[in-house]
Amino acid sequence: MTESSHAVFLSYASQDAEATQRICEALRAEGVEVWFDKSELRGGDAWDRSIRQQIHDCELFVPIISQHTHERLEGYFRREWRLAVERAGDMAENKAFLVPVVIDSTAERDPSVPEKFRELQWTRLPDGQTSPAFVERIQRLLAGAAVAASVGVRTASPVASTASDKRGLIRRRMRITYGAIGAAVLLVVGYVGLERLNQPKPSAPATASIAVLPLANESGEASQQYFSDGISEDLITALGQFPGLKVIGRSSAFQFRDSKEDSRSIGAKLGVAHLLEGTVRKSGDMIRVSAELIDTVDGSMLWSERYDRPYKDLFALQDEITRAVTGALKTKLLPGGHAAAQSEQPPSGNLEAYNALLQGRYYYPRDTEADGRKAIEFFAQATQLDPSYALAWSELSRAWMGLSGDYLEGAAAQEAFAKARAAADRALALAPDLAAAHNARGDLLQLVDFDWRGAEAEYRHALELAPNDAQAKFNLGSALASYGEMDQAIELTRQALVTEPLRAWGYKALATYLLGLHRLDEAEQAMKKAIELQPMAGPLYSWLTNIEIKRDKASAALDAAQQAPPGVYRDMSLAFARQLGSDRSAADEALRTFIAKDAGGSAYQIAEVYALRNDATATFEWLDRAWSNRDPGIQYLLFDPFILRYKDDPRFAAFCRKVGLPVPGAAGRST
Repeated sequence: MTESSHAVFLSYASQDAEATQRICEALRAEGVEVWFDKSELRGGDAWDRSIRQQIHDCELFVPIISQHTHERLEGYFRREWRLAVERAGDMAENKAFLVPVVIDSTAERDPSVPEKFRELQWTRLPDGQTSPAFVERIQRLLAGAAVAASVGVRTASPVASTASDKRGLIRRRMRITYGAIGAAVLLVVGYVGLERLNQPKPSAPATASIAVLPLANESGEASQQYFSDGISEDLITALGQFPGLKVIGRSSAFQFRDSKEDSRSIGAKLGVAHLLEGTVRKSGDMIRVSAELIDTVDGSMLWSERYDRPYKDLFALQDEITRAVTGALKTKLLPGGHAAAQSEQPPSGNLEAYNALLQGRYYYPRDTEADGRKAIEFFAQATQLDPSYALAWSELSRAWMGLSGDYLEGAAAQEAFAKARAAADRALALAPDLAAAHNARGDLLQLVDFDWRGAEAEYRHALELAPNDAQAKFNLGSALASYGEMDQAIELTRQALVTEPLRAWGYKALATYLLGLHRLDEAEQAMKKAIELQPMAGPLYSWLTNIEIKRDKASAALDAAQQAPPGVYRDMSLAFARQLGSDRSAADEALRTFIAKDAGGSAYQIAEVYALRNDATATFEWLDRAWSNRDPGIQYLLFDPFILRYKDDPRFAAFCRKVGLPVPGAAGRST
């Protein structure tokens, strides 16, 4: 056999030429040599000999599989496939050569496809839309970086997968009906990878660190996406239990879904030495999970594995692997750790309850009232399927809190808060050592009951149970800030941002604390980072406006306010910004507009505007209204850049006592 070229041969049915062209262009754009030219697709012996020679000489053979190839029982592409299979038969088992790609929902077990193709894991590039991760993988294979990375033969031996293809394939907001192999399978990845993480490299981050990127749904059904995401979250939770291991949180890691960046760039942005990538596929009653560990320093693959398991054995497999791996992790990586296990699995092992939880989690972050109600529906379903599922009760409490705080008022809001309280109480009764349950109760105590000390205690307990839980750190920071303990709040928030470096609201919280200390340059830097991450979030521009107001820069404040998307937050921002200018008529009109549109939901912010106007009487009147409405803005009172101008006013001390906050300068905390 002659030496292979470093070219990729694309084999396709003529009806799929357009989709194949897209794949070709994506590869060629990154310098990959591709043998695909429609102008040469003509008959004749010379052409036939040329095609045979190309198949003989190419480095990788990529059959493009589709409904068209399924329907066409004859065609020249089938001759190409046969020649490629014959060549593969002369190769070593671990030689990467065949890389099947499917461009639609054609099933992996399609009988019209050669058996050799069906032994391999397919990459799905819908309509030829080619992910940067797939291109990167092809480049690695051509460079010989991963000899067995493409084929993934069905065996228990470690093999690589198409995991790094996934970033361009995953689609959002999808549903499926199967269970929880993910946490168990991927804990094995954690163990194998962490052995390597514990081996320092001069060019890698000093501490053990990893980010779990959202796993690709390769089941061919868009409705199955949420399960792939759920497995990723399970791994984040499982690995995040151990002190000393930096595990990037979901909201930051998942921002790289469909990313065009390579592993080095992602690793640099997240501050991690390793990425875990993978795929999930369901075929009949079998589930396949593949994963690989990537070194972000050089993009090399350190480890890969694939698991094929029956659907019915999912939780049994999870328990078996979790016991073995957790013991190994504690011994090898984290001796002396005392964090409580934070399980995602329902106590009964009910797969449908687990599915319902994952679906609820999928809808909850979408930030609309309809999606919030959908999340509540699924979380409630999970608790009905397994009444002892404490995590589902915790998530149900959080969802009711979010719905009430963002979309409801009056009796409807109070009813939702009552349901949130009942769910949090049930979660804690079922699982006193569940961090999520303590976070849920802390939210109720802080934002509904204004029980500041009670909230702090719950958040502290949550952090003790899950020391790497970024949310518990954010929450405890917020609780401490409400007491005016700003240095501790800033430190906790910075710690949380280490594992959630792309969470916009974390930077927003940090900016508000820095603003309270008049550290304006730092506050601006943090707020602009938040806006960079979430440019359409109106509240961020309101805070940026306030930073410019504290600098006494009227023009900059107005510019920041006008950048806010239309709606209540632009009205709020303009109401603040206009107070700084010389046009008192515009200032009055902006305040009137704000009051007319949102007096019921923004009493605290209206009090701030009056403080900015040096109107003490109106300020305290609106503060009293905010207390009557139980406005959560009251938590900012002791570091509020505008209200604190009245900290020496007796009415301020009286208000602090009324809401249960310490009076600045007084000894101790209020009870």
